[in-house]
Order: sequence, then C-alpha cells, then structure tokens
Amino acid sequence: MTTTTSLRKKVAELKSTEPKLRQRDVAQRLGISEAELLSLNVGGNVTRLKGDWKNLLSSLSKMGYIMALTRNEHCVHERKGIYDNVTFYKGAHNMGVAVNPDIDLRFFMNEWKYGLAVIMDRGNHGKLHSFQFFNKRGEAVHKVFSTPKSDIEAYHLLVKLYKDDEQQPITGVDRTPIEAKVPKPDASIDVPGFQQEWRDLKDTHDFFGLVRRYELTRIQSFRLAPEGFTQKVDNHAVVRILEAAARQKLPIMCFVHSKGCIQIHTGEVKHLKQMGDWYNVLDPAFNLHLRMDRVAQTWVVEKPTTDGIVTSLELFDANGELIVYFFGARKPGKPELEGWREIIRKQAKNPVISE
Repeated sequence: MTTTTSLRKKVAELKSTEPKLRQRDVAQRLGISEAELLSLNVGGNVTRLKGDWKNLLSSLSKMGYIMALTRNEHCVHERKGIYDNVTFYKGAHNMGVAVNPDIDLRFFMNEWKYGLAVIMDRGNHGKLHSFQFFNKRGEAVHKVFSTPKSDIEAYHLLVKLYKDDEQQPITGVDRTPIEAKVPKPDASIDVPGFQQEWRDLKDTHDFFGLVRRYELTRIQSFRLAPEGFTQKVDNHAVVRILEAAARQKLPIMCFVHSKGCIQIHTGEVKHLKQMGDWYNVLDPAFNLHLRMDRVAQTWVVEKPTTDGIVTSLELFDANGELIVYFFGARKPGKPELEGWREIIRKQAKNPVISE
C-alpha cells in the first residue's frame, strides 16, 4: 500500500528530474488522480474545502477579474473576466449557468465532488491563487485562478468560509477504467425517423435530446444525418478556419467540455500559434490550447433552427469523445453570420470519404 509519505517522496523525485512536468502528467506517472496529487500538500499551500459548491461559485464575483479554466484530455480553454450572474436550476440534472460576455459557463453539478484552494508560488511572478474542483474520479472539472487585478483578500475570506474541518489528503479515489459505451447498431435505429426529427429541429440545444432519444453516439448521428447536413473533413480544417476568422476579424464561439462543465468563448481570435503538437489562441483575455495530434475526426455539422441553419465545426479524439467545437458568434433570434458560413465553405474544403 502506497502511503502519503512515500507518494510525497515520489513526487519530489519526479519533479527534481523533470521540473517542467505538469500536475496532470505527474499524477498520471504515479497512477493517482490530480485531486489526490494536489491534496498531498494539504496543510501547506493547499486547503481542502467543503460546503455547497453552488454558493462558492456564486460568491466568486467578489474576487473581481479572474481566469476561468475548463479542459479535457486534449484541449484547454482559459477565459478572463468577471465571474458573475451564476444561476442554478432545480431538478435531477442539477444544472447551472454563469452567463456573462466573458465568463460563460454551463455547470453539471452532479459531477462535482472535491474542492481545493491552491496557492502556487511563481517566484518573481508572485503567487497564483486558485479554486480547483474535481469529480469523484479525481479529474478536474473546473478551475478558477487569480489575476493581477483580482481581490486576493476576497479569495482568502472565501477559503476561510469553505475550509473543511478535516485537513487530510484525498485518498482512495476509484480510478477503475470506465468501459466504453457500445454504440447501438445502425440496423436497429429508425434512421428515417431520426432524419426527419433532425430536419424539424428548432433550436441547437434540442440536438442533445434528439441524439439521446435515438441512443446514438454523436459521431454516429453525423453518419446517419440527413444528406447534406454533415460532412467529415480533414483534421487541419480547424487551423485554416481559425486563421481565416482572425484575418477577417470575425467573432466566433468556442466550446470546451470537461465532465462537469462547459466553457464558452464568444469573440474574435487574433494571436494564433503552433507550438509543437499544440495549436494555440494566445489573446489577452482568451487562450485555447488544442492538442492537434489527438484530433482523430473533424465534422462540419448543420442544424436547423427557427433562425435558419446553424453550422458548427466539431473535433473528436480516437475514442469518439468530443474535444472542442466552434460556431460563428450568434444569439437566439439572430441568424448565423454569413461570414462564418463562407469561411466554412472555403476552408473546410477537403472532405474525407467515409470508410
């Protein structure tokens, strides 16, 4: 049995030999979750939290200007702004939203289990104060970081308010691999019915329910979509499309999911840069880091709405998991930007023939 003391020793040894290794990578090397790794420093720069995460999230506006981070295995979404207008809804799904021009989030609170307050010492760059939240598997669902404009006194007051009486490391997290869902065979699906319901869509949000009712995976739904509504394209299309949007100063929407949160950026992208395997948006208020070598499939998808067709570019990994997806900037009641459609038509120009 690995003890907390021996784990701390292994962490120190690993970081001494590979000081640039990120927390997620350290945890993976040691065979523990990120939540367990961070909590090894409880009593030092880490404080274990308890209480109602909804109340804590609703109080983050007191910190002022912060950076919100949501990521999955292959994509990191970072957005700076004011963490305000947080609302939660009743019901079994336990959902909530934060709707602002900058911090725009969708919460799925059934996934949230652990909370940690973490202070990172960055030497000459000062200290970085954060709240970090994890699911029952110890996987990060959402993080909030201070900026030079943040109210650090408000941060410390929130830590004091939500501090757990028991300051012990998180242990015993179940990291048993989750069995992949076996797709329903195409032959057992009412394809004509599904296609008609797709044609009859009135809102993009209704698409999730449509796929769920027919027990489809998202990629499977694209394969079975009505003719002309989806197209599989080459995986470099995302680079061409973002670069075209930047040149034309055309605002986009960028969505990234974790297991318990969706984070959205709406606005222009300007500074784009490839760094090794990562393709990056490096703007003052918005950063996106996309692991290009993990993109296995890319689709252009059209969905009918009461405002006309809405077009998305959607990227998936080798397991069929959604990595990131993009739209032209829009709001309900307004049609899709014609400039976005034109970029998609011109830049997603290398269709992939289905196997």
